[in-house]
Amino acid sequence: MIDNLRHTSPAPETGCRRSTVLSDPSSSIELDGDRIRHQRLELRRPNSLDPLRSGLHDRERCFKRRRPENGKLLDNIIKESDEGEEEECGERKLAVAKQLEEVGERENPKELIIMRCWSYGSVSVIGRRREMEDAVAVELGFLERGSKTYDFFGVYDGHGGSLVAHACRDRLHRVLVEILEKEDGDYDNSGSILINWNKVMLESFEKIDEEVNRNGAAVATMGSTALVAVVGEEELVVANCGDSRAVLSRGGAAVPLSDDHKPDRWDELERIELCGGRVIDWNGQRVLGVLATSRSIGDHYLKPYVISDPEVIVTKRTNGDEFLILASDGLWDVISNEAACNVVRRCLMNRSSEISSSSSGEVGILFEQVSPSARAAKILAELAISKGSKDNISVIVAELRRSSSR
Repeated sequence: MIDNLRHTSPAPETGCRRSTVLSDPSSSIELDGDRIRHQRLELRRPNSLDPLRSGLHDRERCFKRRRPENGKLLDNIIKESDEGEEEECGERKLAVAKQLEEVGERENPKELIIMRCWSYGSVSVIGRRREMEDAVAVELGFLERGSKTYDFFGVYDGHGGSLVAHACRDRLHRVLVEILEKEDGDYDNSGSILINWNKVMLESFEKIDEEVNRNGAAVATMGSTALVAVVGEEELVVANCGDSRAVLSRGGAAVPLSDDHKPDRWDELERIELCGGRVIDWNGQRVLGVLATSRSIGDHYLKPYVISDPEVIVTKRTNGDEFLILASDGLWDVISNEAACNVVRRCLMNRSSEISSSSSGEVGILFEQVSPSARAAKILAELAISKGSKDNISVIVAELRRSSSR
């Protein structure tokens, strides 16, 4: 990835069961240099005013492999992942669709209740980088179409600076709603509105790319990957542009819902060379020897070799859907899909972690609510750092089901 240049401040946090009212968006993005500040850590979790910052807020933790507060569990996870971790490659749309169908038939427990998102947790840490360029977005109930309501999750991995990643964080879900409001749509047999997600996502990514590039030289050498998931009660939509990745745990199996856009992926390499570009091995395969991803938002100076078109996968929800992991390549560079799902599954099974305690001086012990999904996201980030990840690390874990006994 390109060396960092500058970055902006993070957006306000949102809780799991409430959404934040944002100011009216403008037709273009203004990048204000006065708002730029250093962001070491952004950690979100539900029902808390002060997220679990104690384990990662100290920058020295990003450079020294110290034993984190989840030490015992993390030590076991590291040992298991070192013994059994295998390399995984992305699946194309047809292969993913087939795998989803097979897993859905294998396990579809009736005692579980499908929800849009039972809970979620997210963490975004600087890692071993000098500057923070990642951004995450969570907008619960961001869209209503007829009787259907959808949640939005996004992970943006910036390069050359954080401005484009933060612009995507602030605008992409808004642009998506704006485009959907103009779409009349067709209706199915039950009278529900059908959405052409491929068309809508393509238009949304193209529009945000145009808005970013409208700023000219200020962001010409900056860009960001964009990985978004729209979660409804009946369907799950993932749109990916870049090398971040979404993995669904369905029926105990890890199913990739995106395929990393690497310059040496055979179809991406062919597309780049047909446009007159080259992929050069310069500390890894890079477009023109510069960029390690073949698709992104921004990067105006690398067009037409680097494009903003997303690949979209739409799948019907089943009762076998357990959770969804969205993360930047800072996680996936060192942890496999299966290993990540195993970590999250263990955290969600151990629901006794919903209550934790911490010292609060003279007051004594302060008890606060901790979501297992937030704990899972945090442990994944800590695990990636302990395994030597050299990039910013952003993770969102969305729990997709709950038992009827809860």
